[in-house]
Amino acid sequence: MRAVRPDYNPLVPDASPISHCGRCLCGAVRFVAHGAPRWVAHCHCESCRRATSSPFTTFAGYLREEVIWSGTPAAVYRSSPGVERSFCGCCGSPMSFAGERWPDEIHLFVPSFEDPAALPPEMHVHAAEQLPWVHLHDHLPRYLRTAREGAPLG
Repeated sequence: MRAVRPDYNPLVPDASPISHCGRCLCGAVRFVAHGAPRWVAHCHCESCRRATSSPFTTFAGYLREEVIWSGTPAAVYRSSPGVERSFCGCCGSPMSFAGERWPDEIHLFVPSFEDPAALPPEMHVHAAEQLPWVHLHDHLPRYLRTAREGAPLG
């Protein structure tokens, strides 16, 4: 995870044409993601379900250098080899996912953004692990694993 920039002030407007602010439940951990995300996806993998205690989660993928953290540094849990999940040490809110498979990216939880509606999902990933009682008729493409690892399911 990138270190918190000590001079960052969330009250000062940013020069970037697009930026999305976010925070944990208690507000101790904050971030600004600059630019548009590379992708936004619903993830159905078991690991993400367990990490969030939800049937699926929604991530926005950014380049690491596009995300500036402020406030209290997030705690990090290494959930499996090559994977780091950050969370607020005060309130427990999940904040990010980072993995060796995507060394230049950080995946932020869309619900932690101040305006999650501004980041609509574009696809479903790890659809093979989707719970059988989840029925989303959104017509988004579904991938067995990820969009980088194969064509959408038929």
